[in-house]
Amino acid sequence: MSSSRRGFITGCSAAVAAYAGTQFNTLAFGDTNGANEDILVSIFLRGGLDGLNLVMPIGGSDRGFYEAARPDIGIPLTGANAALPLNAQLGFHPATNTWPNGSGTPPATLYDLYQDNKLSLVVAAGMNVDNRSHFDSMGYMELGTPGTLSTSTGWLTRHLQTASNLPPEILLPALAVGNLQQASLRGATDAVNMTNPDSFSLNVGPFEWRAAQRVAMRNLYSAESWLHESGSLTLDAIDLIELNSGDGYTPANGALYPGGSFGNHLQTVARMIKTDIGLRVATVDFGGWDTHNGQGNEGGGYYSTHVQELARGLAAFYTDLNGSGAMNYTSRLTVVVQSEFGRRLGENADNGTDHGHGNVMMVMSGNATGGVHGTWPGLAPEQLFDNADLEVTTDYRRVLSEVLIRRMGNNQLRSIFPGYQGYTPLGVVEGVDLPPDDGETIFSDGFETGDLSRWT
Repeated sequence: MSSSRRGFITGCSAAVAAYAGTQFNTLAFGDTNGANEDILVSIFLRGGLDGLNLVMPIGGSDRGFYEAARPDIGIPLTGANAALPLNAQLGFHPATNTWPNGSGTPPATLYDLYQDNKLSLVVAAGMNVDNRSHFDSMGYMELGTPGTLSTSTGWLTRHLQTASNLPPEILLPALAVGNLQQASLRGATDAVNMTNPDSFSLNVGPFEWRAAQRVAMRNLYSAESWLHESGSLTLDAIDLIELNSGDGYTPANGALYPGGSFGNHLQTVARMIKTDIGLRVATVDFGGWDTHNGQGNEGGGYYSTHVQELARGLAAFYTDLNGSGAMNYTSRLTVVVQSEFGRRLGENADNGTDHGHGNVMMVMSGNATGGVHGTWPGLAPEQLFDNADLEVTTDYRRVLSEVLIRRMGNNQLRSIFPGYQGYTPLGVVEGVDLPPDDGETIFSDGFETGDLSRWT
């Protein structure tokens, strides 16, 4: 070991230094003694995804209503941009079956993953709250309390707080990739926020100063308080990530991430998963879905390009993590994709769509069941919400609850989604059905489950 590296390790925490000379793997920080090792990645599409052009009717009377409402921007049934069949009734946007040009043997596309039952689609999903504000709707969803924005913690934070099947000490339980931390992780003091592992380091001044800097900072955070504990955990995370990055990254299995922040952020999550240092929850944002104008005609244009970036990113992420044996990360990976609301059925005068209601959710996993789930409400005028939008027939919390119970082994729904009751699995992923803890239980503080004030 070089003197500079020895000096670096001197400033690390005792736990990190003990393993600094070895490969970080499940033996080091992932030996969970039978605890749940599944990883949940939450992807939020900011701006209101037009779900009716991602999953659209291709047969029956609804096809006529769809074509009449979207004469220009609708996805056609024939030609180069024809809808891809999901079943006899519904189709998928053609951009979900594309790959980068010049890539040689193409990796699996998102449509391939659907056909391989690794992608489940939930139609007419969302919140039964009549709200078309981006800020409010995103807040309701991410906090897990529709109708209430004053909740002090996000639903992912409450999942981590109530999960009884996690090791007591995980140095990197939650990762928020990007410039901001999602509201779903509000109140998560042990969540790490980063954009790129290679730049997540303590690099003030010459390298020779680093050991002394680390020792000094750890001395500053040696007291016992929430602030000192948070600082110490931050230093642990910096040490771990810095020791596990810096040599570049080559995705596995020929995976090709799209250029741009979305592909880069997914690649960051994949890198952190492969370090095996305890990651259980990650969040990624992908914006640009507020398509009020210039959405694109007949399956092309801006929206198509954006869907292509989404689809390629998801497919590359799955391909990168798809291995065998201990490297088969997809066997414990579940990715949930959602947006704050859908768009209006009818296109507007600017070849775009305005804020709507019901939408589509996607669940990608090595344990997905595949297929289309939920109840399609229909597009006849009398079947629309507010005479204009796709109705919501599946509460988004039902999908998240199934992932939490069947994959994460956490059935504490009354704490994670206070006020939500009547859960039954939709069947989007495989797993064990624990009895949901979602009843009207009186807590020691005297509040009932349905009283959201205990979370504000």
